[in-house]
Amino acid sequence: MKPRKIPFVRPEMRVPKRLRHLEILRWSYTVPVLCYVAFFLMIWTLAVPLKPTLKAPKNVGVRRPVEDTFEVRIRNSNFNSDRKGGGSLDEKNEYLVNVNDEENSKKDKAEILADVFVKADVDKNGKLDSKELAQWIRMKIVEHISAAVSNNYGLFTLIDVNPRNGVISWKEYHAYFLKKRGFSDKYVQNHDERRHKGLQRSIKEQIMKDKASWMEAARSNPDSLTLDEFLAFTHPESSAANQLALVDELYDKFDRDGDELLTENEFAILQTDGNGDESTVVRQGEDERRAEFRRSVDLNGDGKADRRELLHYVAPQSPRHSEHEAEALLALADNNRDGMLSLDEILAHPDLFLKSKMVDTARSFHDEF
Repeated sequence: MKPRKIPFVRPEMRVPKRLRHLEILRWSYTVPVLCYVAFFLMIWTLAVPLKPTLKAPKNVGVRRPVEDTFEVRIRNSNFNSDRKGGGSLDEKNEYLVNVNDEENSKKDKAEILADVFVKADVDKNGKLDSKELAQWIRMKIVEHISAAVSNNYGLFTLIDVNPRNGVISWKEYHAYFLKKRGFSDKYVQNHDERRHKGLQRSIKEQIMKDKASWMEAARSNPDSLTLDEFLAFTHPESSAANQLALVDELYDKFDRDGDELLTENEFAILQTDGNGDESTVVRQGEDERRAEFRRSVDLNGDGKADRRELLHYVAPQSPRHSEHEAEALLALADNNRDGMLSLDEILAHPDLFLKSKMVDTARSFHDEF
């Protein structure tokens, strides 16, 4: 029987049993840990994309430069955010003599009022009498009305694009409204008009005001505006339709015999309905009303006012509006009662003059309507 061969084992290859046991334990811990780490890395890589899948709209909240070349001010400055240069309006920039004049935007209240005072002071005596004040106000009114009428068609064609059919729908106007405030085309297309999600409260309130004004101006179709109706929406004081409506109101109030001619007596002596068929005659201010009829209503001096004369009377360009405003400003700010305004007296009432037609004609008109 041959003896069994025993394999030769080098001394350095011999591992004690205790060490072999520790080696097995080390791998039993390491392998699961490595597997867990690898699994975690895989999950993290899948959860975090290499590139963002959604990009925040770059245009939201950022003001774009004005697309058109003129300033639009709807219902107490609807498009106030469209000023050149963008940015929010601080107190000193709220009232501007000329909203397109960048130089004026850098002036404070006192500088604006002093600049207007110097321009209105025709005789350069350091005082504004009622005539100078009325002339300046009328010039600013005529400028405002002329700009509103001349720019109406340009703005109308700018908004009437989807489709271009000669009328502006609320959808077209609302899209323009949002784009002028810096919102992207994608946001405008997907905008939920009922909820107005993502809009600031001030913008939502302005949309509600615009909607109410829209319904007043839309006479032929509540869903769209014609060219003149759009002018009544943006500048109600400039609309011929609104002026005709004011004339009809005068006839309803004063034309007691229904002949569509107002006499001096009809205009000067007011009558209010009482109980039943009785009426009360009101003679308060009769002399003043007779003087106004002769001066501002009866242009040809025949003692009667027809529709043409009444249209001139209600038109904002009529001298009577600037004269009444000048009288009101004098009554409120003429502290020394000399019948004239000094620069110090104007600076003592800055808000009164900054909100008047003397300085901010557009704002004053839109606050009235």
